[in-house]
Amino acid sequence: MNNSESITYRPIRTVDGFRQKMLANLHRRRGTTIHSASQRDIYFMVAHTVRDYLIDRWTETVEAQFRDNPKFVYYLSAEYLPGRQLEQNMLYADVEHIAREACAELGIDLDQIMPYDPEPGLGNGGLGRLAACFLDSLATLDIPAVGYGIRYEFGIFRQTFRDGWQVELPDDWLTYHNPWEFPQPDDMVEIGMYGYTEQYNDAGGNFRVRWIPGETVRGEPYHTLVPGYKTGTVNILRLWRARASHAFNFQVFDTGDYTRAVAEKVSTENISKVLYPNDNAPQGRELRLKQQYFFVACSLHDIIRRFHIRNDNWDDFPEKVVIQLNDTHPVIAIPELMRILMDVNDLGWDQAWDITRRTFAYTCHTLLPEALEKWPVDLIGRILPRHLEIIYELNQRFLDDVRERFPYDPSRLVRMSLIEEGPQRRVRMANLATVGSFSVNGVAELHTHLLRERTLRDFAEMWPERFNNKTNGVTPRRFIRIANPRLFDLITEKIGTGWLRDLERLRELEPFVDDPDFRTEWRAVKRRNKRDLAGFIAETVGVAVDHQSLYDVMVKRLHEYKRQLLKALHIITLYHRVKDDPQIDIVPRTFIFGAKAAPGYQMAKLIIKLINSLAYVVNTDPDVHGRLRVVFIPNFNVSAAQKIYPAADISEQISLAGKEASGTGNMKFALNGALTTGTLDGANIEIRERVGAENFFLFGMSTEEVFALKASGYNPMDYYRSNPVLKRAIDAIARGDFSFGQTELFQPIVDSLLYKDEYLLLADYQAYIDCQDRAAAMYRNQEQWTRMSILNTARCGFFSSDRSMRQYSADIWHVKPIPVDEV
Repeated sequence: MNNSESITYRPIRTVDGFRQKMLANLHRRRGTTIHSASQRDIYFMVAHTVRDYLIDRWTETVEAQFRDNPKFVYYLSAEYLPGRQLEQNMLYADVEHIAREACAELGIDLDQIMPYDPEPGLGNGGLGRLAACFLDSLATLDIPAVGYGIRYEFGIFRQTFRDGWQVELPDDWLTYHNPWEFPQPDDMVEIGMYGYTEQYNDAGGNFRVRWIPGETVRGEPYHTLVPGYKTGTVNILRLWRARASHAFNFQVFDTGDYTRAVAEKVSTENISKVLYPNDNAPQGRELRLKQQYFFVACSLHDIIRRFHIRNDNWDDFPEKVVIQLNDTHPVIAIPELMRILMDVNDLGWDQAWDITRRTFAYTCHTLLPEALEKWPVDLIGRILPRHLEIIYELNQRFLDDVRERFPYDPSRLVRMSLIEEGPQRRVRMANLATVGSFSVNGVAELHTHLLRERTLRDFAEMWPERFNNKTNGVTPRRFIRIANPRLFDLITEKIGTGWLRDLERLRELEPFVDDPDFRTEWRAVKRRNKRDLAGFIAETVGVAVDHQSLYDVMVKRLHEYKRQLLKALHIITLYHRVKDDPQIDIVPRTFIFGAKAAPGYQMAKLIIKLINSLAYVVNTDPDVHGRLRVVFIPNFNVSAAQKIYPAADISEQISLAGKEASGTGNMKFALNGALTTGTLDGANIEIRERVGAENFFLFGMSTEEVFALKASGYNPMDYYRSNPVLKRAIDAIARGDFSFGQTELFQPIVDSLLYKDEYLLLADYQAYIDCQDRAAAMYRNQEQWTRMSILNTARCGFFSSDRSMRQYSADIWHVKPIPVDEV
């Protein structure tokens, strides 16, 4: 479509034009009229109309990027958590007001149809939400970019509780279709798996290898528009759906074996069926590896196709393409690109490797050994035989370089090898990523320091120039403008417009901290947000909470290192204080949890059960008299987060120092005026440095102290025996006080605390209790608390994903914006 055509068909940006477009979409896309339309019909009518406004900007973006032939960022991530799209797309398309007016003229309450907007659960937690924030910022900054991932039919499970236990239900977000995606069957890709390799000499006598796959799988792309804010740029997120190459065997069907006739279709489409199958079983591990290869192979095919639209010379590939690996999940892309260059395009090893290592950049998102993926050699060899050969060859060449650089250090070879030797030989994906990338970045200053000094120290010593830090950030458009409109209005009233694209301007709020009227308005915003959350809790949990109480919030993925169990010990301690003296003057608190445990993570699920059991005891005890409330909000997701962050008073960021890579929930809470109770871990350190130590409740050991304590021989029983308050809390769990006398129910938790305590809860317990007491005392002084709250928001502008993406673009990717005028 040329420019004149796109201008001709642009939707008219008026209330009347929007209304006419809505009715046309209702008639032609849904086949109904305004008089007989269901609420879901109305939702699709509005969504398609908003999408029409974005499509025009997308065509302008494609044309601008085609003309300039720029270097593209291709972001490979196994997870995305974009959240619901309707409200954000109305904002970004700049049709929010006319959409509401047009709907009102038709008797439609726009807020009533918002729940029909599907929420893609394509991620497990912070990794997926970060990826979504980054794509949002890339479009806002006019950076040419495409995100790639998997279109999971059932994403992260829908969580509910039965008798306090987590129950996983299917997240059927596609049941009624997704109006924001475009299927692209003409761009279907076919990839191979299994099979064998064979060696041969080509016509020129050159040694070659070809892979003869035993199976083929088709990848069908669906792309979703990713608009920027206050710009004309609309990038795309391209997600792959697995399709069978041969969906139906008529001969088998004709014999009466109907199940086997469609067996290939069922087996193949399982690849994109569920996010992260439980890998406790061999079948789950195999499916997970197939998922990873499926999406990177399809994506590389698409990236190469896009490259060849305007370019022919393979040596130009790294000048036009940069591929960012979001953690280790897409790292199999490195041998896949080598295979394509050598086996399909007949490049030699040296040229292929030069292109590959100048194309990939790797972000490491963890310090946990179990999260640094290692795949069994025999599994890779069975599913991807050619890739294993390439990994072996690469490892041999790499270790030769290591020997030359460090000739008298054989132990270094063992540590740096891409292959971990042992009873089961495994491929170390983080090592492969580091060897095959020109950049390796951490996501917070402490995290990057630990990568250099501990996790990847050998590699940092060999290639110090590759390592760099890029602290994470979050998009203020979703997590302030959409999540907290009252705060957005108050801030805009004081410092004007434009700060959503330049978040450091929040500093302009600081002079108002001494304005008593402004502090009153700030408290009023928080109070109304807390009242809204109280209503949501009553609706979803069935517990009435006092919106004037201190909202003490811990919402994040359930993992032992994040130490939700330490929070539970704090609640038990406060509960015991009330039981000892029912008339005690205690700051009323509502403890709000939200977390999902991986289906195969039994200890995490038991912790959820403990918290829910604790909630029952505390909430029904007449001695407590409502002064303490514990609620566990089920199915924590982006939509729930948008209700929770604006209402929080305290943000719990209490992971053991040295375990959290960065965290982004800590940033979202602080930007919404919550005060952090936290350790010197991840981005907590940088938040504390910026907001000021006096505006942050710090407790616990530093990373160095953690390492020293573990090295000296940590014995949790020492802390248990020496602290009667702690002992009483643990004994209460062991005695069955929160399990109707069933002493065996929570015994695994008690045993873990007393005989292992890997994450040093007992060592940090007293410091945490003391810190919480300081926070409670401060909360009584609402004027001072409000000052601290304002300064947290005002001084956290650094934690914008726009800043993160500017740094990636300038320091790693070396890409430039391609501005697109707003349509």
